[in-house]
Amino acid sequence: MSKLETLDVDSSDEQSSGYEEPSLSSSAQAFVTSSQSTERPTFAVRNDTMTPKVTENQDKKSLLVNALKKRYKIQYDAIQPIPYIKERLYCVDKVFVEGGTEFYIVRGTADTGAWVRVNSYRDIFTDSRIKSTRRIIEAGAGYGKSTVTLQLAYDWCNGVESSPLKDVEILILLRLRQLGKIKSIYKAIKLFLVPDEPRIKSSDIKNIIESCSSVEILLDGYDEYPDKDKRTGSDVDRIIKNDLFKDLDASLTTRYLPKDYDRYNTKRVRLVGFDEKARDQYIRKAIAGGNEEVVEDIKRALKANPILDDLCQVPIFFVMFAHMTHEKKYFQTFKSVTEFFRYMIQCFHDHMRKKSLDQNTKKHMSEYEIEHTELSKVAFEGLSNENQQLSWDKEKLGGRLGQVFYDHYILVGILVEEEVADVTNEMTPGKSIQTKTETRFYHKLFCEYYASFALVNKVAAAKNANKVKKILDKIDPFDLQYLYRFSCGIDATVGGKIIKYLKERKDGDKFAILCILEQAGKIDEDMKKNVREICSKVLFLRIDDNKLIQRSSIQLLDIASKFDIPIDDLYLFETFSKADKDNIVLRSGLSLGNLSTVLKIVVTTEVGRELTEEDYIGLLQYAEQSKDLRELWFRNCPLPESIHPNSIPIGLKTSKLKVFSPNSGSCLDLYSGQWIKADDVDTITKLCSDPLTIFERDNESQQRSTIELLEKASSRDIPIHSLYLYKSFSHIDEGDVILRSGLRLSRLSSVQLIHITKENDRVMTPEEIIGILVYVQQSQRLIKLT
Repeated sequence: MSKLETLDVDSSDEQSSGYEEPSLSSSAQAFVTSSQSTERPTFAVRNDTMTPKVTENQDKKSLLVNALKKRYKIQYDAIQPIPYIKERLYCVDKVFVEGGTEFYIVRGTADTGAWVRVNSYRDIFTDSRIKSTRRIIEAGAGYGKSTVTLQLAYDWCNGVESSPLKDVEILILLRLRQLGKIKSIYKAIKLFLVPDEPRIKSSDIKNIIESCSSVEILLDGYDEYPDKDKRTGSDVDRIIKNDLFKDLDASLTTRYLPKDYDRYNTKRVRLVGFDEKARDQYIRKAIAGGNEEVVEDIKRALKANPILDDLCQVPIFFVMFAHMTHEKKYFQTFKSVTEFFRYMIQCFHDHMRKKSLDQNTKKHMSEYEIEHTELSKVAFEGLSNENQQLSWDKEKLGGRLGQVFYDHYILVGILVEEEVADVTNEMTPGKSIQTKTETRFYHKLFCEYYASFALVNKVAAAKNANKVKKILDKIDPFDLQYLYRFSCGIDATVGGKIIKYLKERKDGDKFAILCILEQAGKIDEDMKKNVREICSKVLFLRIDDNKLIQRSSIQLLDIASKFDIPIDDLYLFETFSKADKDNIVLRSGLSLGNLSTVLKIVVTTEVGRELTEEDYIGLLQYAEQSKDLRELWFRNCPLPESIHPNSIPIGLKTSKLKVFSPNSGSCLDLYSGQWIKADDVDTITKLCSDPLTIFERDNESQQRSTIELLEKASSRDIPIHSLYLYKSFSHIDEGDVILRSGLRLSRLSSVQLIHITKENDRVMTPEEIIGILVYVQQSQRLIKLT
């Protein structure tokens, strides 16, 4: 049943806030971490400030602040690491551990930037490169976005000294999943943050915010917002677009970027999960209580199981694993996410069975654990809608599932109830607003798990590939990768159909990798066939790939190496950090072990980085251990003049390995350590068989070397696979290309593809276009000009 709340809301607040926005100080800082101390600060808020009993002299601002702190305390004191153990709640500050954080630095355009790792997510407010009043915090499912917002609320309520939030006058933290159809943010604040304070109206909240010099707004969970990517004109939309509260700090957490936001002023941040240090810190802080034996037990369980070790980079998985391992004193060996999740769901039900004394009830509990067809249908319908439905009316869902089944899943903790706004199109401005109880899954990952059973049934019933495609086209693997993975882990035959579909999608090979690895158990011939097919193409490890994709790619490479499957071409695109004889360490912190079957490795560095001699030696040592490696390429990497010959592994000097640098037009002499300019037909042919690029950022020496190589190939009629002029083209003069550096590139008679990327604001004149067409006509081999 809905419950009626009588709130004094001005009729003007029924719609979005169309008033002229106030000019506010930008001194509010946003989204920074708290002290990592396991003890609450001595300057914690006194109990008397957390009660509704206030003196008559306190103004409405104090009333609002006290009411907000009371509400946030309820939330941050109710962290539940294991959902089914409801009697064990934690304060967020007792369990919060900071994972990895990166921010996006724009270079030229939003498409040419790079992610940069920072020591702490508090740095995103102190680093001048990303200073702004708008930021979006991105992270995958289970990476702790909501937990971080609760830690920030704790910081503000308790005046944590190390947090910039300590001086913020008002902190507004709203869960966007509760705000469907609510246009006024003031109304949302009244309804969900201060419903029990009758002396504060929506109009008061508006006046207080306008009068404050520092206000921080945290909007949590845009991907669960019922009105996401709709043009409703709501205050939430206006904040995201920077049309409202321009001078206030506002942060949005989400799994994916909104379709429409202020790209110019919004800074992007992402949470990248737990590394070994963060996991160790969590165990000590939240579980072990100084007991080193407990710490070592949990760490041993992780190290003994490489699949679990990978999974536990995702904070929600690790937190559940750590607490459940501590509770049970053991944990099974798992081969996939699906096995891990299936066992975790079993633990939920086992806990309830142990608490029940009624044998008949226990029997029904076991039935409900196994038979959940209708719940799976509900989950799948919600996720496959164009605008995903992640919560349902309590009464309607109970009716559909059966009330006893519904109550059981509420008690188990897989389903949870929550108050949300009940706003209809027929509502008229007035004093009363309603809330209603809706039901959702404990976490979206649980929704994906149950939905996967329905998806398995649908794909299994599909009679051909076109019908499979029709089903899967409605499900975005970029957003719902776990739905795909769980489905492949539940049914191998269905998994094969899904993997085939993914391979035909753009960039689908990466998701195919994830799904292949879900088909746990023996690596059969079908899996080897899939691995062989993926490894026969160029396999990229990109800096833009999230950690989960990188980790899965690494696992695929490891399978290929162990089963003697050739890895034709491995491209490390701006991901290389360092190397030694045993590992290549990526910038994400992940490592590539020895790959005995890799044939070619290409390394490209990020803008501004020069590889050191130590970097080159580390890669050469790694190459020596890779017995099948024949080619090591350094693309767009400034080179040292030479490498000391004594540092080059002896085994390489008699090997078949070739080390190429196409941008310098040279090959490394493994005896002398000198870079030798290519002059023989075989070496020039090899260097020109891959794309060649002249970047605007290349120094003049690099550009000269590339031009020299191109002209050697052209003069000997050696095919030039492709030439990319990236913002380096200036104009055509007497039939030659003139680069912006002033260097001249004469006509090339053997180039097959030319691609010219102009500067963002540049418009080519008709004369320039005609000149380019005349230039490319000199090549008898030209296939394409773009």
